[in-house]
Amino acid sequence: MGIFKRLSDLLKSNINDLIDKAEDPEKMVKQIIIDMQQELTKATQNYGKAKASERLAEKKYLEAKKVSESWESKAKAALSQGNTDLAKQALAKKVKVDEDVAAYKEMYDSISAQTEAIGDQVEVLKSKLDEAKARQAMLIARSQMAETQKNLAKSTGGFDGASALEKFNRMEEKIQRKEAEAAAFTEIAGAGEDAELEESFEKIEAETKVDAELARLMAEMGGSVSDDTAQ
Repeated sequence: MGIFKRLSDLLKSNINDLIDKAEDPEKMVKQIIIDMQQELTKATQNYGKAKASERLAEKKYLEAKKVSESWESKAKAALSQGNTDLAKQALAKKVKVDEDVAAYKEMYDSISAQTEAIGDQVEVLKSKLDEAKARQAMLIARSQMAETQKNLAKSTGGFDGASALEKFNRMEEKIQRKEAEAAAFTEIAGAGEDAELEESFEKIEAETKVDAELARLMAEMGGSVSDDTAQ
């Protein structure tokens, strides 16, 4: 039936496949729900029309059957009175009406079968719609997680861990060289201070020796040192 072509496509399609092909899976999932709801509304409306047609066909069938039974009853009454001709006339009417009964019965059976099929399809669509609604939140959550992972992969895709580590190593080497240079300068500066201090002590020692020699000579000479020499 043409009105169920869209319904058939939806029922046969794999929702995950549709999501994979969609530019925006979240919108696609929501649109599927909307489409299925619309199809359910249309199907329900057509089911109502089919039921109305079924009731009308049944009514005509029952009415025709009642007329047939009425003519048969009249034929029996005529025969009970011995009026064969009148009975035959009643039966002729019944035969004609029976053709309508058969036609209405066939129409009723056909419409009834179609109505039942439409009702079954409506129930299937209801079931599928309920299933889709139940899965909607899960599918949207999965879509959002996949999008997050994709964006994360994009942001880290251009990051070269080995290259970054190599840069860190080079930087560490530079820092180590600076530290070694600083230690060397400190050591040199310390050595210079020690040399200066040592030189001072040597000078004092030399002056002490000179003073001792001077005192010795003065003692030997009996303290006779001219003013000029003392000075």
